Amino acid sequence: MPAGPRAASASALKLGLDTIKKRGDFLSAAAKGKKFIAGTFILQMLARSDTHPAGTTCPRFGFTVTKKMGNAVVRNRIKRRLRMATKQAALKHALSGHDYVIISRHKALDCSFSDLLRDMEFAFLRIPTMKDSDSQPKPVKRRK
Repeated sequence: MPAGPRAASASALKLGLDTIKKRGDFLSAAAKGKKFIAGTFILQMLARSDTHPAGTTCPRFGFTVTKKMGNAVVRNRIKRRLRMATKQAALKHALSGHDYVIISRHKALDCSFSDLLRDMEFAFLRIPTMKDSDSQPKPVKRRK
């Protein structure tokens, strides 16, 4: 793998994903980060200004599966599928020094894993090139 911003992340991801655990980090990714909406999930990305507490700039990942998706068994299955797809796609495409939040959608449970992986790789490729204005929802015009 060539040296660069992705080189540090590959060695860390071989062992496992570095996860986001604090609610504030999830909220800041939602408020300030870029957002890409796929059919099976929503990917949010935020460049961190500080380094990871361990002193590295490895990418961190957070997963959100709401209770609307189903009971605990269903939610955990969705998280396992998203985590595995993220692990495979992030080895190639995740940028170091960034936080990624993956929010599941209903199709994440029923679609084939190859479709989920294809969506994940496309989202990881597309989100860094997006402008901040592209990722924010458009204001809704209200009728008088």
